[in-house]
Amino acid sequence: MKPSYDVIVIGGGPSGMMAAGRAGELGARVFLIEKNDRLGKKLSITGGRRCNITNAEFDNRIFLDHFPEAKHFLFSPFSKHNVENTFEFFEGRGLPLMIEDRKRAFPQSERAEDVCCVLETYIEESGNVDVKLDAAFVSFIVRDKKIVGVKTSNGTFLASKVILATGGLAAPETGSTGEGLSALEEIGHTVAKPDANLVPLKTNAPWVHELSGLSIDEMTIRYLQENKTKLKLRGRLLFTHFGISGPLVINSAYQVKQLLKKGPVTASIDLFPDHDLKQLDQFFIKLFETEKQKLVKTILKELMQKKLGETVLEIADLPIADTLANAVTKDERKRLVHTLKDLSFPITGTMGLDWSIVADGGVIPTEVDFKTMTSRLYPNLYLIGDTLNINRPSGGFSLQLCWTTGWVAGTHASQSN
Repeated sequence: MKPSYDVIVIGGGPSGMMAAGRAGELGARVFLIEKNDRLGKKLSITGGRRCNITNAEFDNRIFLDHFPEAKHFLFSPFSKHNVENTFEFFEGRGLPLMIEDRKRAFPQSERAEDVCCVLETYIEESGNVDVKLDAAFVSFIVRDKKIVGVKTSNGTFLASKVILATGGLAAPETGSTGEGLSALEEIGHTVAKPDANLVPLKTNAPWVHELSGLSIDEMTIRYLQENKTKLKLRGRLLFTHFGISGPLVINSAYQVKQLLKKGPVTASIDLFPDHDLKQLDQFFIKLFETEKQKLVKTILKELMQKKLGETVLEIADLPIADTLANAVTKDERKRLVHTLKDLSFPITGTMGLDWSIVADGGVIPTEVDFKTMTSRLYPNLYLIGDTLNINRPSGGFSLQLCWTTGWVAGTHASQSN
């Protein structure tokens, strides 16, 4: 049977839409297949519906340092389409971007939906892309060691080239259920088992759960194993009903997950990271002297949120909330100071794929030609976005990987059709 299309793109997420639009722009006849009833379902809710579209680090080498295990694979695609090109792409289509802390870039409209609209318009403008919604990918059609088409829940479609952009297993409620990875295993690709990567952490410590909703803007957290500090980070932390979250925690989850494979992990929060133990003790000696007629709970309330102060006293086993500052003993003060510098609790795991922003897992990079994003097993099959086993932090890096790999795949797939 003669192929109906030059290129089939499976998956209408960020990488798939970029690939389909690019291939269509260059003249290829493209068929974009999406299992949901709309394109960009996950993209429309990403970044708290604001869409952290990229990270504004314009130096490729510095940018790729955030992909320590895979950067040597990524130099080639990023030499073709990088952060600067992403800014040009979206701003050139009427979506100005703004840069926030940690170089995170968002649309000025702060609407993820607007990012989807730009990509949908890009696809439509070429006039070469047909879109099929509500069609779930089932399997590849292979003949003579070549992909000739795909089977879906809505029929079989043939093409000269196939781009797989089904994503990983993060946020499965949006349709990321891993059928693409299963299909790749069926045709002989090595797929690393998906696991939650950028994800909150769990603890069984009741006091942490009771602080749910409370955040600390500036603290240091250490992750310890066998009483040795393995990782130390500074920034903002959010307590939840299951454990801890926030960008700092989420970005450390991968490393903590690796530690947990070796044994128990303890987290320790330092509420006064700018003071060492001796300095903090001196601070409280002076404070209690200056505020000697105030109750301890009143003084702590001026230093931190009321519930957190109460929790500190409870953990330290100090029934001194209603004690005047000048009546606090030396031993009580030192126990308070030690607790403020070391709020410890066990980490029992991650919140899993349902809570994950990004899941690792996917095709191992050695089976992909990153110059073209083609499979090394099937030269007319392209693997992009979250189908690749590439670990990366939050902050716009995941979407930039989608824009880059999608653009490179779409460009190459449009050639020689």
